[in-house]
Amino acid sequence: MPDTFIGATMTDTGRGTFRLTGRPVTDPEDLAQLTLADDESAIEVPKIRRTFYGAADSYAVG
Repeated sequence: MPDTFIGATMTDTGRGTFRLTGRPVTDPEDLAQLTLADDESAIEVPKIRRTFYGAADSYAVG
């Protein structure tokens, strides 16, 4: 959907991945739809909507 974004802060781990925080997925039906390794878990990250009002013009200083 246009104008939707991840509603969580993404923190760079420095290892080529990002860390997110969210609500743990615990519903058995939801977990059954996922393929997770034994040492993995899942989180839900909310979707937010933003309106883009345009970017400011940038001028080269010279």
